[in-house]
Amino acid sequence: MGGTGVWLVGARGSVATTAIAGAAAIRAGGAPPTGCVAELPDFTGAGLPPLSDLVFGGHDVVDTPLRKRAEQLVRAGVLPASTVRLVADDLESAEAELRVADPDAGNTGPQAGTIARIVDDLIDFGIRNGLERTVVVNVASTEPPCTPHPAHRDLDALDTALRGPGPVLPPSSVYAYAAFRAGCGFVDFTPSTGARLPALHELALRTRQPYAGRDGKTGETLLRSVLAPMFARRGLDVLSWSGTNLLGGGDGATLADPRAAASKNASKQRVLERNLGGPVDGQVHIDYVPALGEWKTAWDHVLFEGFLGARMSLQLTWQGCDSALAAPLVLDLARFTAKACRAGARGPVPELGFFFKDPVGDVPHDLATQYVLLRDWAQR
Repeated sequence: MGGTGVWLVGARGSVATTAIAGAAAIRAGGAPPTGCVAELPDFTGAGLPPLSDLVFGGHDVVDTPLRKRAEQLVRAGVLPASTVRLVADDLESAEAELRVADPDAGNTGPQAGTIARIVDDLIDFGIRNGLERTVVVNVASTEPPCTPHPAHRDLDALDTALRGPGPVLPPSSVYAYAAFRAGCGFVDFTPSTGARLPALHELALRTRQPYAGRDGKTGETLLRSVLAPMFARRGLDVLSWSGTNLLGGGDGATLADPRAAASKNASKQRVLERNLGGPVDGQVHIDYVPALGEWKTAWDHVLFEGFLGARMSLQLTWQGCDSALAAPLVLDLARFTAKACRAGARGPVPELGFFFKDPVGDVPHDLATQYVLLRDWAQR
C-alpha cells in the first residue's frame, strides 16, 4: 500500500482541474509550489504525504474530459499552455479515475442506494491504485442552506430514513456519509452542509474518520481574517463593514441564486463577528458578471471610529483568480487530512481552521493564531 487518494466531488470544475494540473506540474518540475502552505519551511518533517504520492479521482455531473477543461482554463488565462502540454499524460491518468455522477441520484428513490454506489467507487479506487488512504474533498457548487430533517440529529434514525423514499441529506452530506462509511477522511471546501450534522458527526466518530471544513478562505475573507483582528487589537471601533463581490465563471453563476449566496454570505460575516466580538452593520453583495470569466473582484468599505470619536474609513480592492487561489489549498488539505487519518484523528480537526471561513470546532478566527495552531499540530 502506498499513495494517498484525493477523491474530488466536482472533479471537472475549475478548482479541481487546476489542482490536478498543478500537482502534476510541480511533480514534473515545471512549476514551483507557490501558494502551497504544506511546502513552507514550518512543515518540513511534519510527515505529510508528498505531492508525488497523490492519486486523483472523483465524481462530477458533467463528462467534459479533463484535458478539454484544462484547455478551457488556458483560454481563460488560468493555466499556462505549456503546463497543460507538460501534464497531458497526468490528466489522462486522472481522467480514467473520474466517474459521472447522476444529477438526480437520491432525489427519486432511497438515498441509501446512491451512498452505496459512492462507497463502492471509493473502495474500488483505493484497491485499484494500491492506496494507503483516501481523502474526499468537496469542491462542487455551493448548495442552498440545508432543510432541517428530524433524522439529522441521530445516526440510527438517519440510517433508517435513508432507506425510505425521497431525499434526506443534501448532496454534500451524502458524500460525507459515504466517505465515512468507506473509511475516508472528508473535507468540505464549500459553504455547503457537508459533515456538519449531528448524525454525521456521530458517524465520523464511530468509523474513526476525521473531517474538516468549511468554505475555503481564498480572497476577501482571507483579508478580513487579517484586518478584523487589527482593529480589535488596536481598540478601534468598527461601525460598519460592507462588501461587494463581482464573480464570473461557474461559481458566479451558482451564487446568482440567492439561496446559494445565503450560505456564502453567512460564512463571510461570521469571520467579522468572531473577530470583532459581535454583529457588525453592513452586508455582503455577490453579483454575477459572466464577462469576468474565471476572475473575481471584491471591494470592501470599513467605517471605524478612533480616539475622541474621529471617524475614518478603509477601502480595499482584491482582484484574483479563484481557481489559482483555491487549488493549492485543496492540495494542502488533502495532505493535512491524510496526516490526520494516519494519526488516528476522528471527528472534526479544528487545527485545519486556518484554511476556512467557517471552521468546525471551537477555534479562533484570526489568521495569525490559526497558523500557529496548524503549525504546532502538524509538528506534533
